[in-house]
Amino acid sequence: MNAVVIEQYGGTEVLKGKEVPTPEIERNQVLVEVYATSINPIDWKVREGYLQEMLKWDFPIILGWDVAGIITEVGEDVEGYKPGDRVFARPATTNQGTYAEYVPVDESLLAPLPDGVKFSEAASVPLAGLTAWQCLFDSLNIQEGDHVLIHAGSGGVGSFAIQFAKEAGAYVSSTASGSNEELLKSLGVDQFINYKDENFEDVVKDVDAVLDTLGGDVQAGSLRTLKQGGKLVSIVGVDHEELAKERGVHAEAYWLEPDGEQLAAIGSLLEQKKVKPIVGHVFEFNEQGVKEAHELSATHHARGKIVIQMKEDDC
Repeated sequence: MNAVVIEQYGGTEVLKGKEVPTPEIERNQVLVEVYATSINPIDWKVREGYLQEMLKWDFPIILGWDVAGIITEVGEDVEGYKPGDRVFARPATTNQGTYAEYVPVDESLLAPLPDGVKFSEAASVPLAGLTAWQCLFDSLNIQEGDHVLIHAGSGGVGSFAIQFAKEAGAYVSSTASGSNEELLKSLGVDQFINYKDENFEDVVKDVDAVLDTLGGDVQAGSLRTLKQGGKLVSIVGVDHEELAKERGVHAEAYWLEPDGEQLAAIGSLLEQKKVKPIVGHVFEFNEQGVKEAHELSATHHARGKIVIQMKEDDC
C-alpha cells in the first residue's frame, strides 16, 4: 500500500512517500480503508523527535492518528462491525498511523460514521474532538451555567470545545484573532476576545474553568482569571503550579485517551447538526501534500482542522 513515512527524526524533509506492506489485523481489530485523515500537532512533534522518549518506536513510522473510511476486513472477535461499514476513529498511538491507504483499528476505538457526514469532515473530529470532550467533561466537569474560558477558539480543539460547552449550557469566552470573530460567534461564543487588541485578563474575571491550549504566559494569565476553587486543564502541560496554589485554584495537564463510545456520542451531535466540524484546509495525500500540511500546522495559525484527503467523499 502507499504510505507517507519517516525513517528518521527531523524536519518535513524526512516525510517520504513509500510502498509498504498492508498491515495485518489482530482478532479484536478491523482494517479500515482510509478515505481521509487529518494533521494534529502530535504528528509533527513525533516527526521532530520531541516525543521519542515517550514513544519508543522502531522506524519506519507512519504518522497520523485520525481516520475516516470504510472497513474492508474484520478480526475474529469483532462483533459490532462488518466489511463495508463507514466508520471514524482515533486509533491507538502506534507507529502504524493513518498516512496510509489502510490502517488497523481496535474495535473499541471505532464509531459509526453518521449518514450525511463527509469523510473529510469526520476525519477532522476524533483527536481534536475527543480532546475537547474529555477536557471539558472528564477533567473540568462543566455544568450548565458555568463560565468557561477557551483559548485559541478557531483551532481544532478550541472550535469543538466551544460547541460542546455551549451544548452543555455554559457561558463561553474565547480568544482568537479578529479575523475569526465571525466564526467563533457562529459557534456560539458569548464573549469574543481579540487577543491582538486586548489582554484577556482585563476583560475576563472569576471564571469557573479554563481550557488552555497555549501554555506559557497565557496559562499564567488564565490562572489569574479563575475564581477561588476554579480549575484549569491544559493540553500542553502545566508550568505554573505555584501560581495555582497561591490563587487557590487547580491546574492539571491532560493527555487524550482514545474512546469509541465518546466518539459515538460526538457522532450523534454531528448527525443532529448540533456540532459542526470546521475544516479549514484540505491537502492531497502525497509526499508534498503532507509536507505542506505539517508546515501549516506548525505555524499554530491554521483555522479549523487540516485534512488530508485520500479518496473522494461519498456524500
